[in-house]
Amino acid sequence: MKKTAFFITILFFAIRVIAQAEPANYVTAVTKFTQYYNHDQPDSIFSMFSPELKGVLPFGNFKPTTIQLKSQYGNLLKTEFISLSQSLAVYKATFQNSTFLLNLALNSKNQLNGLTLGQYKEDKNNGVTLDPSLEETPITLKTLTGTISGALVMPKNPSGKIPVVLIIADAGPTDRDGNNVKTGVNGNTYKMLANDLGKNGIATVRYDKRLVGSSVTQGKPSELRIEDYGDDALGLLKMLEDDQRFSKIITFGHGEGALVAGLAFNDSPAKAFIAAEWPADNGDVILKNQLKGKAQFLQDEFKTFLDSLRRGKTTPNIDPALYFIASPTMQNFIMSWCRYDPLRGIKRIKAPILLIQGTTDLSVPTDNGRRLKKAKSDAMLLEIKGMNHILKEAPADEEANVATYDKPDLPLKPELVPALVEFINKVR
Repeated sequence: MKKTAFFITILFFAIRVIAQAEPANYVTAVTKFTQYYNHDQPDSIFSMFSPELKGVLPFGNFKPTTIQLKSQYGNLLKTEFISLSQSLAVYKATFQNSTFLLNLALNSKNQLNGLTLGQYKEDKNNGVTLDPSLEETPITLKTLTGTISGALVMPKNPSGKIPVVLIIADAGPTDRDGNNVKTGVNGNTYKMLANDLGKNGIATVRYDKRLVGSSVTQGKPSELRIEDYGDDALGLLKMLEDDQRFSKIITFGHGEGALVAGLAFNDSPAKAFIAAEWPADNGDVILKNQLKGKAQFLQDEFKTFLDSLRRGKTTPNIDPALYFIASPTMQNFIMSWCRYDPLRGIKRIKAPILLIQGTTDLSVPTDNGRRLKKAKSDAMLLEIKGMNHILKEAPADEEANVATYDKPDLPLKPELVPALVEFINKVR
């Protein structure tokens, strides 16, 4: 399914947009649509259709399209009214894994007479403009279940072959730029990294993970495993190996992306391994830490859940209060993630390793980098004072630290890129 196409357009006319308040009947319609969509009730959405729309878009076509949309982009988190023209209301629709323009039209009986999703673009450049000396081109990797969409950034006029770095994103629906709608991260970390490395003669590839952004897969979230991420990274690394413009390939894994890079690394042509803010603990330890301070009965139920996972069994009827870390759609992924021990995994990497650890990372404390270094004594460890999880300058104060996550123009910590450039240039 193409990202810019959902449902169909019904007799929408190009007319002047007049700014005004959101009418009450549209508030009701979009609220019902959101409720029915999030509760997997396409039949209830269909009951909102006008006879004309039902005739053009029968339920047999509408239902599978809706299911595919939900599978790929997740719940509809919020809608923000933008404008109303005649009967057409336009909303910014923020889903778990992407953001669209939702166009919604009502007839005189307040029935849905038009419903489309279109590509959403911010009016501003969101804090990052690539240097004029660089060019960005799209890349696509075909997989068994879909396509991975990304971007290559490199100097416009390189002098000979240059290094290329594959940037592998952190946990959750983190996109190619390092942003995560679900968790409110809007820091543009990976796009800034691409820009700053490019100005130093180093190409980068960053990409949307499966079920995120412009990447498309036929699989459902409940079928996702961390090994799938590893396969995608390996496919991109092998694609880069065939590109004669590059002298060497390096992986850069951020957070969970470092574990993914480790899964792909030894079977790949990569010459060096960079891990930034890599948790040293197994997944089950990380998840249990997130439950500290919660009610004891929830901690007990979560322990039972983990015990079942170790036996290869999921828990479909888990308490909804635990959905934020163990919803039924996430459980197979969690099972696969918890199998891997980073302290063991780093020992298997037979290549130069650079570990990067910020001292004000609230998610991955400083001792994680030191533990990984202890497990792999020949790895280089760079601790950057005052750097947080998204690789920006931040104080230890939690509120001020988290506030940096939604500052898309805040630059990377100054010490980071020079250290990366020095390491990459020394790799043979």
